[in-house]
Amino acid sequence: MQPNIQQGSKPVVEANKGFQVWWQLTRPHTLTAAFVPVVLGTALALKEGDIHFGLFIAMLIASLLIQAATNMFNEYYDFKRGLDNENSVGIGGTIVRDGIKPKRVMQIALGCYGIALLLGVYICMNSSWYLALVGLICMAVGYLYTGGPLPISYTPFGELFSGLFMGMFIILIAFFIQTGMVTTGSIMFSIPIFILVSAINLSNNIRDLDGDKDNGRKTVAVLLGKQKAVTLLAVMFIFSYLWVLGLIISGTAPIWTALVILSTVKPIKAIQVFKKGSVPIQMAPAMKATAQTNTIFGLLFAVGIFVGHYFS
Repeated sequence: MQPNIQQGSKPVVEANKGFQVWWQLTRPHTLTAAFVPVVLGTALALKEGDIHFGLFIAMLIASLLIQAATNMFNEYYDFKRGLDNENSVGIGGTIVRDGIKPKRVMQIALGCYGIALLLGVYICMNSSWYLALVGLICMAVGYLYTGGPLPISYTPFGELFSGLFMGMFIILIAFFIQTGMVTTGSIMFSIPIFILVSAINLSNNIRDLDGDKDNGRKTVAVLLGKQKAVTLLAVMFIFSYLWVLGLIISGTAPIWTALVILSTVKPIKAIQVFKKGSVPIQMAPAMKATAQTNTIFGLLFAVGIFVGHYFS
């Protein structure tokens, strides 16, 4: 949900056109939160044996579809509750700016879930049917984040649920379908991505703090206030990097995973922009930088694991 922001009589956010209407509906800047955990979980599985690329591709597409559908549910329910308007920042704007009927958005979201279910069947057939329950829980959380009588997004648990189900669990599932097991090591490696996916959610809630407060949401950002929420975000960034350092020092991760340090420019930018910004459109770049932190950190982490496996 975003508050109304005006610049004179001109809308702050322009309408989308053509293919961009449907592309923005997915909120593409958030899709890496689904992409990175699959890549990392698969990279971790390399040391256990060969990779089944069919399962990798199926898991990757299913995760992207679930993330996109979650964003569409968000678009649909925030519109239905009257929380979005044509000047809202950070939304796809497909309904309020581009004139697409809410029913169509819901149909597309359910269609994404349907395809993800079919891919899930393929994954279960080639790994374990126990994953069906885990997958269904992840999909339920995606819907209940903004749907249902008490949306998760209205509570202080949004960061926890997003980090757990779209960060850690995706890594462990991607690892499990390749190896048939979940190890202590795979859990340890998933911790920083759990934190960074949670950070994406927190950054979104910091940007939307005033509007969320006005509409009765009790997010972590609302409960802490902006200054303390930004401090928490900074602590989460620092913790993620220190965790990797700890894995290297303990011998759990190869020295190559220190490549993640190359991504530090993004979290620094996020914190700086959040401290200076006072309205959502000013803080939007900080939210984007937080998502980019997860992307670059996660990919460099995966590269470090890959290089460490083959060259150490």
